[in-house]
Amino acid sequence: MLGDVPQAAPTAAAQEEPWTLFTDGSSCVDGSGAGLILTNPEGVEFTYALRFQFATSNNEAEYEALVAGLWIATQIGVKNIQ
Repeated sequence: MLGDVPQAAPTAAAQEEPWTLFTDGSSCVDGSGAGLILTNPEGVEFTYALRFQFATSNNEAEYEALVAGLWIATQIGVKNIQ
């Protein structure tokens, strides 16, 4: 019976090719911010520069950069990121 056949997991070829996200956050006396590079599977780069309007440590700026990068990726429909 067709109902008895277990469904196979999607193969790697059926999944979306991964995008790449690079982030860097920084904090100093003058403020904090982040730089992001989001690269699609074809190698096209999308760059972003962010200025945070709140005080952060260097570690917090790095974390906020990652969160912002993941948020941007989800907003443009990226499903697979590395």
